[in-house]
Amino acid sequence: MNAVNMPQEEPAPLRIGILGGTFDPIHNGHLIIAEEARHELALDRVLFVPARVSPLKLENGTLYTEEQRLEMVQRAIEGNPAFVASRVDLEREAPSYTVDTLRLLRAEWGSQHRYWFIMGADSLALLSHWREPHALMAMARLAVISRPGYTPDLAALEASLPGIQQATDILQGLQIGISSTEVRRRIGLGLPVRYQVPEAVWSCIRAYTCAAG
Repeated sequence: MNAVNMPQEEPAPLRIGILGGTFDPIHNGHLIIAEEARHELALDRVLFVPARVSPLKLENGTLYTEEQRLEMVQRAIEGNPAFVASRVDLEREAPSYTVDTLRLLRAEWGSQHRYWFIMGADSLALLSHWREPHALMAMARLAVISRPGYTPDLAALEASLPGIQQATDILQGLQIGISSTEVRRRIGLGLPVRYQVPEAVWSCIRAYTCAAG
């Protein structure tokens, strides 16, 4: 058979993790979680998706602008070829509901791939109150970050959200004492946040502070 006419093999579907959030600002805990999920679930890509406006933060706003938050994400993940920053939530009207984000990402990357939505155990407990939780679970598995010594009670959650046990992967053993809320508090008080955020993000924060002053 002529090599030109040989059938082309379809590329293998990718395993894609999705880590959404306000990232106001992104910190080292986000990167640790993403890398742990990448390793444990053998992910080919982890998409960092800054929210335009989180449904939980409609009244409070953000410390940094959309473009500043995106820039900090891009700077933070430089050097890791598995990490990708996505603008998908910044280019649509707020609020940023997760189920809508997943639809857009599947349309952009392809529905042939396998997707995992990375979330904390505290968010999992409230999943039945999210918008279209069953649609969310149909589009992506749930990669749940569990605290050491604590495993979500999936059997109990099954009563309010049937199918959640089969749709969930628990990632054990992570304990990260860094939060964007605490980083913002320290910034507001003029306290150091270096080493809580990547060095490139620390440089951005200093530049934004100087520009605002």
